[in-house]
Amino acid sequence: MSITLADLQYAVDAAMGRRPGSVLLKNVRLADVFSLELKPTHILLAGPLVAAVGPAYAEAEALEVLDLEGRVVAPGLIDGHVHLESSLVSPAEYARGVVPRGVTGVVTDPHEIGNVAGVAGIEWLMEASEGLPLEVWITVPSSVPSTRLETSGATLGLAEIEHLLAHPRVVGVAELMSFPAILAADVDELSKVLLAERFRKSPEGHAPTLTGRPLQGYLATGIASDHESTTLEEGRAKLEAGCFLMVREGSTTRNLEALHPLIKPQYADRIGLVTDDRLPSDLLLEGGVDFLVRKAIALGADPIYAIRAGSWNVARHYRLTRRGAVAPGFQADLVILDDLETFAASRVYQRGRLVAEQGQLRVELPQTRVGAAVSQTVKLPQLRPADLRIPAFSGMARVVRAIPHQVLTAEAHLEPTIRDGEVVADPERDLAKLICLERHGKNGQIGKGLVTAFGLKKGALACTVGHDHHNLMAVGVSDADILTAARRLEALGGGMIAVADGEVLAELALPIAGLITDEPLEQVNARLQALETAARQLGVTLPDPYMALSFLGLAVIPELRLTDYGLVDVHKGALVPLAVE
Repeated sequence: MSITLADLQYAVDAAMGRRPGSVLLKNVRLADVFSLELKPTHILLAGPLVAAVGPAYAEAEALEVLDLEGRVVAPGLIDGHVHLESSLVSPAEYARGVVPRGVTGVVTDPHEIGNVAGVAGIEWLMEASEGLPLEVWITVPSSVPSTRLETSGATLGLAEIEHLLAHPRVVGVAELMSFPAILAADVDELSKVLLAERFRKSPEGHAPTLTGRPLQGYLATGIASDHESTTLEEGRAKLEAGCFLMVREGSTTRNLEALHPLIKPQYADRIGLVTDDRLPSDLLLEGGVDFLVRKAIALGADPIYAIRAGSWNVARHYRLTRRGAVAPGFQADLVILDDLETFAASRVYQRGRLVAEQGQLRVELPQTRVGAAVSQTVKLPQLRPADLRIPAFSGMARVVRAIPHQVLTAEAHLEPTIRDGEVVADPERDLAKLICLERHGKNGQIGKGLVTAFGLKKGALACTVGHDHHNLMAVGVSDADILTAARRLEALGGGMIAVADGEVLAELALPIAGLITDEPLEQVNARLQALETAARQLGVTLPDPYMALSFLGLAVIPELRLTDYGLVDVHKGALVPLAVE
């Protein structure tokens, strides 16, 4: 919703004392993100806008007057980079989870649903996120598919990106993930940067591990940000190169602790806070970007600067006018805090309307409507046990090594276990089979490899959330159980599953594009807990095994990945054989 002429007239009249404001917040301490001071003051709202802030408004007329007795008022938080689909729930359920915690806006990259259903899928997400007490801005997915080494459900070329950039809620071109193509000066990739600039919108980055000359070459394009730093040295190098550094704390990607020394006023507007991917369990237990503010403060960051990194800095980066601060003329998105250090929200206002109180949403959410474009998207080929067979070979095997709490992987060279002329899983050596099944009904390709560090002893885990192509990813020590899991997921329309001895131990149906359900957060979380329990019963030791599995096909983050084409060496941007030559 945009600000109208009537809204401006009301704000001016209220500030000048000609009309009563809508709400007067008296005796507050304002977390001023401009001066980084905690200021005793009074705040007058006029409909969706802040009309005035200052000591002169202690006795201003208003339809509602609240004496906050020294409580802190802060701007509503804005998550600078998130994939809403990774919450596994609808945008409305996501809003229910984060708005009561003080999050009033998110910038989402819908490349998950874009990779499955293309423009129609992105437009579905736009429609599903309208009318919420949470503003949802969009960055147009730039990497559908993310590489030429995978099969996605759709392709977004320059024409589709240009079409979506014209939408008023679109604020940029999303993370340009194929950094090898960028560094090779690929014409299509560089054209996406220019498209963003032509629309005066931000080209967003994705540059894991890049420093030195490759980082300079990547940023020479004009790409504006990065959220993939995992070490202090990497983050500092990106800041010094002029990058807007997004400090991330997702469900799997826990990078804030390593980067927290950079969250300080020295870096002014160059630091933003983002979640990237958060599961229902973490949304319910920890929250969204509010968790990053709390954790940054606990690690020693100046509280008001931490709030600024989760509000004003993000708004400034994306040119979100009237957002990210509590000041005259700004949209009245604000949080009343019982405690500054823990960012404990007692009341949340969005566009001047009380939308949450004491941890509960106070407004009705629109119902999610599911269209044909995002239904029945799991279309597997006819599968036989022989399709999963890996013929024996001599020498060492390339093995994907999962890394706890990271989306990075490592390439291990291990001796394969051979039985009856084929490579098999070996749970005694923590070697499982890794499978990627093309699930969009296009070519039926099957990528086959090995993975270690899961700890799986029996059965199989599988999911249709497989970043970013979202083919079906499976890890197993039994081919029969992998096939059982795949067939059941097709029947569900997508989801996550644990199988052992031919029996389904736990499952979560994700019938919207194979990525999302419209069930409540709590119910989804309960199913995820059952899946986690089942995984532990099968011997899994890796934290967040389904999230970790979903990233093992992401061919734009080092080192070794598996797509339906086969094993991908990310640094080379090329397919490599399972056998080490």
